[in-house]
Amino acid sequence: MNNKLRLHGFNNLTKSLSFNIYDICYTKTEKERQEYIEYIDELYSADRLTKILTDVVDIIGANILNIARQDYDPQGASVTILVAEHELPPSEDLMQEKPGPLRDTVVAHLDKSHVTVHTYPESHPHGGISTFRADIDVSTCGLISPLKALNYLIHSFDSDIVTVDYRVRGFTRDVDGVKHYIDHNINSIQKYLTEDTRNAYQMIDVNVYQENTFHTKMLLKDFELDNYLFGEGVKTMDAAERTEVEAKLRKEMLEIFYSRNMP
Repeated sequence: MNNKLRLHGFNNLTKSLSFNIYDICYTKTEKERQEYIEYIDELYSADRLTKILTDVVDIIGANILNIARQDYDPQGASVTILVAEHELPPSEDLMQEKPGPLRDTVVAHLDKSHVTVHTYPESHPHGGISTFRADIDVSTCGLISPLKALNYLIHSFDSDIVTVDYRVRGFTRDVDGVKHYIDHNINSIQKYLTEDTRNAYQMIDVNVYQENTFHTKMLLKDFELDNYLFGEGVKTMDAAERTEVEAKLRKEMLEIFYSRNMP
């Protein structure tokens, strides 16, 4: 894949990046739970998500065709963008297995591709744990690859747990009629993350190379209790309560990371 392929017709490969982030918080009272949801709703409103996705489209070298966005009552937001490839092929830099750029400005529709984001603030009256989840999908056809947007997306959210899936589907033919099921080199999604991100997270890869399917799970290494409290913080807790709350938060994070309930 190091040499450029001479294709017969259009590149029919579909490249899909699915990116889920989780933010965990301890909210002791109903008032704190409502304040947390309001905070998340404001922080990740449809307007801000649109800005993030617009940057994603710019990073992957696409054109926005249409944007649809919506804030929901009582909480949550969605943005969908349709995008089209540029007339010129992407630069060699966009095809290399390395982190993509960070941008200051994101959601749109493409004629061959799309970018979407949905948010899910969630809480439960028992246990005091509140969770925010954002699901982001970047799907492209042809030469564009969504992987270069991953670095920017991770830096755009405060995430305790991240799960990333990347899959290349379909095939394209070269001028000799030979099918090609992937058109770029990839060994691990981690290669598209900057060193500071790799150092900050515990990461596990589950890759199925023969199916061109790649999966990475990420769990934040540092744990500072004050960063997970919504209210007056650690100073109002005694030692026993701090230990109990920390155990609840760690259990929640591990259950999400390993996708199973724990005793």
